[in-house]
Amino acid sequence: MSAGPAVDPRGPRFSAVLTTVVIAVVLITGWWPLLAIQTVIFALGAFAGLKYAPYGLVYRYVVAPRLAKTSEREDAAPLRFAQAVGFVFALVGTVGYATGLTTLGIVATAFALFAAFINAAFNFCLGCEMYLLLKRFTPTTSGQAT
Repeated sequence: MSAGPAVDPRGPRFSAVLTTVVIAVVLITGWWPLLAIQTVIFALGAFAGLKYAPYGLVYRYVVAPRLAKTSEREDAAPLRFAQAVGFVFALVGTVGYATGLTTLGIVATAFALFAAFINAAFNFCLGCEMYLLLKRFTPTTSGQAT
């Protein structure tokens, strides 16, 4: 996954708020097709890029123009990784609900809700922190022959 351009950090937090609402509705109602839609939203952000993520588009074209400009930017790579983690949990949740493994669906969805909520409420991106931790402990190639 290439990082792509840096993004306004308020956009991912806005997305986390919408994600929190969607996933909470899924857990309250058990209506897994909504979770399937959220899974596609995660997939777009993770694999196509944040530029194509639906909540990011809403932020960029509807919300951001109404806010004061900011020069603050955030690297897109950790955010895309976080979207990929959300995708995995939402996919497992969707499959769990759809196949009658409701407990699996609830647990996976609850994990996704927890991560989205702490990002929305406390501006702490769990997936981003996972990315940074993995990057820290992943050996890099220095171009030297071995």
